[in-house]
Amino acid sequence: MAGINSFSKRLAEYKRWRDGLITTIGAYQDWIERQNLASGEDDLRIYELIDTLKADKLNIALVAEFSRGKTELINALFFADYKQRLLPSEAGRTTMCPTELMYDEKLEPCLRLLPIETRSSSMTIAEYKRTPIHWTSLPLDIGSAKQMTETFHEFVKSKTVTVRDARELGLYHESDGPAGAGGTVEIPVWRHAVINYPHPLLKQGLVILDTPGLNSLGTEPELTLSMLPKAHVVLFVLAADTGVTKSDLDVWNNHVRMARNTRQNGCLALLNKIDTLWDELRTEEVIADSIARQTRETARVLDIPETKVFPVSAQKGLLGKIKADHSLVERSGLLALEIKLSEDLIPSKQKYLRDKVVGEIGAMIETTEAMVAARLNAANAQLAELKSLGGKSLNVIQDMVARLRKEKEAYDKKLDSFQATRQVLSDQIKILLEYLSMSSFDRLIDKTRTEMQESWTTHGLKVGMVTFFKGATETMDKVNKQSQQIKGLVEAIYTKFHTEHGLAKIRPVNFSLLPYRSALARLQEEAEAFRNSPVMVMTEQHFVVKKFFITLVSRARTVFDECNTGAKAWSKAIMTPILSQIREHKALMERRLENLKKIQDNLDSLGERIAAVEATRQNLIDQQKTTQSMLAKINQPLGSDA
Repeated sequence: MAGINSFSKRLAEYKRWRDGLITTIGAYQDWIERQNLASGEDDLRIYELIDTLKADKLNIALVAEFSRGKTELINALFFADYKQRLLPSEAGRTTMCPTELMYDEKLEPCLRLLPIETRSSSMTIAEYKRTPIHWTSLPLDIGSAKQMTETFHEFVKSKTVTVRDARELGLYHESDGPAGAGGTVEIPVWRHAVINYPHPLLKQGLVILDTPGLNSLGTEPELTLSMLPKAHVVLFVLAADTGVTKSDLDVWNNHVRMARNTRQNGCLALLNKIDTLWDELRTEEVIADSIARQTRETARVLDIPETKVFPVSAQKGLLGKIKADHSLVERSGLLALEIKLSEDLIPSKQKYLRDKVVGEIGAMIETTEAMVAARLNAANAQLAELKSLGGKSLNVIQDMVARLRKEKEAYDKKLDSFQATRQVLSDQIKILLEYLSMSSFDRLIDKTRTEMQESWTTHGLKVGMVTFFKGATETMDKVNKQSQQIKGLVEAIYTKFHTEHGLAKIRPVNFSLLPYRSALARLQEEAEAFRNSPVMVMTEQHFVVKKFFITLVSRARTVFDECNTGAKAWSKAIMTPILSQIREHKALMERRLENLKKIQDNLDSLGERIAAVEATRQNLIDQQKTTQSMLAKINQPLGSDA
């Protein structure tokens, strides 16, 4: 059926586009090295960009209360080609711990499980991912769907522990209800699961996060504060027969909206199990009206557009795909959802990645193009100069040599004064990097930790967070002011050399703090909302504060670390174009002088010199076409062969 695999086809297209981009950037790097246009800073930036592209993933997270059919939806959307349920999906509670489905070619197919006992430590899940020794790894036989299904039942296991043990792990509070016989409660065996499996979609970079219900979201802050915000789309699953219940609304307000910074961008609400509304005693029109009414009400309660609510039946959609019943698949609503994901999610992800590439390397290619253009202009001028010498006397040539020598001496003096300006710029950059040094940020962290440890009350937590965010914001303000001063100084240098020596007019590379300041602002909003949520009141405060602080601060530190890295790269890149042009202009003057001196020594060599410059000129025209082609390929739209 046309469009039934639209998502997988579009994802395959996206991967081909991304792989082509990697090839193009690699070819550009090889080319600038052959043409002696490369610099060490540029090489490093290109290598880092290629690594980023190779590691690119498309993240989809599914969030819901228990028994809303998330796992069945995953089976139906992504793994129906197995002709059976790949992931365990049974009545009642199934997903007991957050589960990621992905593929890392460096690992064998396996199920990796993090024990629930790790919750008693101060390490986050992200940190545990970097230390494999803590994980239990179970191999997957990809040739046996039965064996895989049996293995996957492991991550839904639970166990009985004492109330004291559950409380120490942050998994029990008196408001959860009375304990069982002997003062025991049931908790998950595992804290986190990662399925590493070479499915075509996962190999193309798709990562799926299946989350547990409200309780686990509340007691694992990393889910709300880190994993959900990183998802490119969140699918919020509801039951069509009940609509938005109170617990559904709690999950939406306290976790989904908070994770998405109260925006609906990248969020879709799915009314699952619409087959429960299919009644043979009612007409199709009545059933359609009932579903439409539930869709409108869901959009109203969640305060989102109706276009973001999709009525589906994961169970019937999976059945329809297994039996190749196209009409059942279409009636299940999965087709419309797949088209939505393929037409909205992937193109927006591609635009983000393309903007990143253009931001990272676009200016670099433009600088290369400007340098080639400068060489071409110099070659044209030199060619005209040499051709004008035909029939001229030796005295005229000697005068030209003397004039050019004086011009070169004046330029060399200008470079001496430029070195002083460069030192001023270097000092300004040093101040910028000191503001962003991780040691300075760690001192802010220590101050926050001290204030929080002195008072474990909610008020103490708020004071600590105020100190933390106030300090972080003030640092960002200083960085912003300093980066603007640096940019102004560089622009003055660029303008001076352009006006006085005709060097190409190049736009200095901009350093935008907006992504980092926005991330910090979102983090502050998320922290405030999470701190004031009912979950915080219901859970043991000493445990939540500890986990919340570690997760919050680790994310903020990551933001500053990325800002630090970006500032270092920018400080190197901002002067590279003008330094390259200054050196280039000096080399061109030396070549002109050398040519004239050789002609002065031997007037008969004029024709030979003209031919050599003609060849250089033609090579530069070819190089100009190459740089223009590179820019066109980087901006090439998805699905285009242009």
